[in-house]
Amino acid sequence: MTDHHADRPQEARAFFASRAATWDTKFPDDGPAYAAGVAELGLQEGERVLDAGCGTGRALPALRSAVGPLGTVLGADLTPEMLEAAVRAGRDRDAALLLADVSRLPLPDAALDAVFAAGLLSHLPDSAGGLTELARTVRPGGRLALFHPIGRAALAARKGRPITPDDLRAEPNLRPVLANCGWDLIRYEDEDSRYLALAVRRG
Repeated sequence: MTDHHADRPQEARAFFASRAATWDTKFPDDGPAYAAGVAELGLQEGERVLDAGCGTGRALPALRSAVGPLGTVLGADLTPEMLEAAVRAGRDRDAALLLADVSRLPLPDAALDAVFAAGLLSHLPDSAGGLTELARTVRPGGRLALFHPIGRAALAARKGRPITPDDLRAEPNLRPVLANCGWDLIRYEDEDSRYLALAVRRG
């Protein structure tokens, strides 16, 4: 998939660094959509979950609520300014924040029960490498939610670009890539109101 922010990690970092301070005010109504996306993971009390590419941490309160006080919530992002915005919003109360590249996570194998990833795929320089790394950190039977608060068509329209056939987020492209990286796609939604691809860790 081609994306002009995904050439190198430092380009993604620069893109988000300049937008971090105003990110939440640009999309003020996304909270309920994020909460609904988190609900699709079916998290249980006490589970361990990562928000991969957490940005300003909009999903972190819902993730904390889902796993309860005994659960573990981590938020990983490549951009220091995004994590600083998360702290300013008080979301570090809900999660431990990690300045980390999703394709090289400082976590042991099978350390997590689930991963939530909002808008991540289009910013990964190596999509397969990132999805394989997420699989490494999730136990067999654990879950992955690839999420966006609006669907592909609505997002493309917002950016003034057409959807292209090589878009990795399209189901025919995504399913085999996930399979090669250790995931089984079990649910796929691409509607105006949201994008959700739910996968289970094989093994």
